[in-house]
Amino acid sequence: MKNFAKVRVANMWKRMRDLLGGFVLGGVLVGALMGASAQNMDLTQMVPFRAQSLWLMKQARAILETYQVDGETPVSEDVLVQGAIKGMVAAWGDPYTRYVDPKQLKEEEIEMEGEYGGLGIYIGQRDGRTLVISPIEGTPADRVGLKPKDEIVKIGDEVIMGWDQDQVVKNLRGAPNTPVTVWIRREGEDQLLRFDIVREIIKIKSVRSEILSDDLSYIRLVHFNQKTTEELRSALDQARQSKARGIVLDLRNNPGGLLHTAVEVADMFLDGGLVVGMKGRVSRANDELFARSGVRTKLPLVVLINEGSASASEIVAGALKDRGRAKVVGQKSFGKGSVQTLFPLPDGSGVYVTIARYYNPSGRVIDHVGLEPDILVEGEMDRDHDKDEQLKRAVEELKALLPVR
Repeated sequence: MKNFAKVRVANMWKRMRDLLGGFVLGGVLVGALMGASAQNMDLTQMVPFRAQSLWLMKQARAILETYQVDGETPVSEDVLVQGAIKGMVAAWGDPYTRYVDPKQLKEEEIEMEGEYGGLGIYIGQRDGRTLVISPIEGTPADRVGLKPKDEIVKIGDEVIMGWDQDQVVKNLRGAPNTPVTVWIRREGEDQLLRFDIVREIIKIKSVRSEILSDDLSYIRLVHFNQKTTEELRSALDQARQSKARGIVLDLRNNPGGLLHTAVEVADMFLDGGLVVGMKGRVSRANDELFARSGVRTKLPLVVLINEGSASASEIVAGALKDRGRAKVVGQKSFGKGSVQTLFPLPDGSGVYVTIARYYNPSGRVIDHVGLEPDILVEGEMDRDHDKDEQLKRAVEELKALLPVR
């Protein structure tokens, strides 16, 4: 059994590296501005745009303040600046490179801790469309029947075409016990589907486990958050105590989460070696993350994925597949394989920037491609295991890997 305390400390430093990089960059910029002021540097050397561009912005602001029908109530400069930054970031055309204001940033920090208010749905944007990556099991979105790859067309009476992801999320979230209507375009359906959903506090238990027949352990990972590593460790301990002979690791409809958690999860099954690589434009974006020597379990393993498996799920499944540790069963995954780093800004806001793309140990790029399973099985998740064709096939494959008694 390896020393997992050391693993957690090492991975914590990896997780902090990019975050600290953002703080350092912010500090350098602030320091430069202060130095320029002290030395009476020409302002044109410090502003981010040409004088002509700044004049256009000034004219636009003056027009709005003079003629906009509600212009008697001025908009604060902080709000105007935030809007300008948001527009500048959006101009790059990457839905995952985004600006978040101070309030949004705090809400996202809470979400990563495993509890927040809303519908229990993860979304992504592709080709100008807002798609459901996956609903979280047991949440309002899951209970009403939202599915991966559903396209959100309207929220209430508002058509969301042209909205960025933050605007969509803001309108989906709200106070607990308040209703929201979501209109969905689903493949194979001629009409838009209407879902009336009541918001609630979302508490994410990231790992669920049980023992199936024939002494097989079924472990389902719902999300990769701060609690996942500890919860998975407990599930593996329970499997050992129950004398389980093999494990089905279910990553279906798991939209991902924290990178360091994905590495820690893979680390429990892999005896050293590469888990995931990253390639970007700048040297600090190029990295390779490895598992430590030793494993938490050597039990035979089958991994389940589907079109709702994204990001961290694709990292884990890809690493276990490429390293020959597990057989992957199900459907092709979502294909969200890019690295976002948070660069904090001095006012408490921040910019998430896509700095690199992931690649699996085999060199396979995930982004916009997805991960192909070893064994393709059509179907959908079903809480009734007897009706879950993908799970039934995973169990068959796992039994074939077990040693003869």
